Amino acid sequence: MRTALVIGTGLIGTSAALALASRGVTVHLADHDQAQARTAAALGAGTDEPPEGPVDLCVVAVPPAHVAAQLADAMRAGAARAYLDVASVKGGPRRELEALGLDLTPYIGTHPMSGRERSGPLAATADLFEGRPWVLTPTRDTDTEVLNLALELVALCRAVPVVMDADAHDRAVALVSHMPHLVSTMVAARLENAEESAVRLCGQGIRDVTRIAGSDPQMWIDILSANPGPVADLLSAVAGDLEETVQALRSLQSADDAKRHEGAEGVETMLRRGNAGQARVPGKHGAAPAAYEIVAVLISDQPGELARIFADAGAAGVNVEDVRIEHATGQQAGFVQLMVQPAAAPKLAASLRERGWAMRQ
Repeated sequence: MRTALVIGTGLIGTSAALALASRGVTVHLADHDQAQARTAAALGAGTDEPPEGPVDLCVVAVPPAHVAAQLADAMRAGAARAYLDVASVKGGPRRELEALGLDLTPYIGTHPMSGRERSGPLAATADLFEGRPWVLTPTRDTDTEVLNLALELVALCRAVPVVMDADAHDRAVALVSHMPHLVSTMVAARLENAEESAVRLCGQGIRDVTRIAGSDPQMWIDILSANPGPVADLLSAVAGDLEETVQALRSLQSADDAKRHEGAEGVETMLRRGNAGQARVPGKHGAAPAAYEIVAVLISDQPGELARIFADAGAAGVNVEDVRIEHATGQQAGFVQLMVQPAAAPKLAASLRERGWAMRQ
């Protein structure tokens, strides 16, 4: 691939353009908002000048509702040898293109499973897709050259290609992305009018659950409008679980021992189902989930403290598999949770104590 046209210079489009440009591809940028295209160009994502002729690959990175129309315009203009989109839903846009009677041999639907809470070109990074799944949804009509160009794009962005059926993809993202976002949003909405004294007690648990609720509402309206059925089905099932859990909790309030026992069993069943589901979430690098030991270290909110603790962990010869920060309420301090292999935890804790770090027991 020598040349590419990226239509839509938001987070995903600009990040893909940055990755391509950094690897020697000549990238042309287009957007209905020319100022946004100029911003992406100024960041090094390419040029906002139109190409002189057809490019190798046209990447359409616009909201799902506009994908089919934008692709149709580009294909009718002969803008490229191959076309793909990066929308978060795949079945709808393809059916819209089929309804327009277009030849779809030069097209493939794709979806990079990566993003951020922020949107726009200023949030873009060239490494946004590194190590992340990038779904490809070819059909029997997809030309081999088009599939190969899509795979080359994925490789240049250092993502991991995953081939799926379009409708299966839409059901999957409803489960692992769209439905969880709405659930997170509904939990966060409980905080809107909560008493300040309660909100001040927020800890890492509520931060984890509500983190994605800070995303752009308009972007999510576009996404959910393109995949409403599967998301509604999943939320209906969640609503059933909620009703069962509510009834179990009501039973726990009963003065009757049998009802309290029944309620406890109901709550335990739901908690264990949650344990089983969480255990299926892929672990590091997409491998099977691993059980890590947590070494919690008290750290002050000062420049260089994180670098120092990582350097001391490295000096101990221990690889930190993952890390979280638990901020202390009302204090300029918190705990860094270093997740390591269980066998390495005692060695790391002892080494950090020797270096003067305070540990949580």
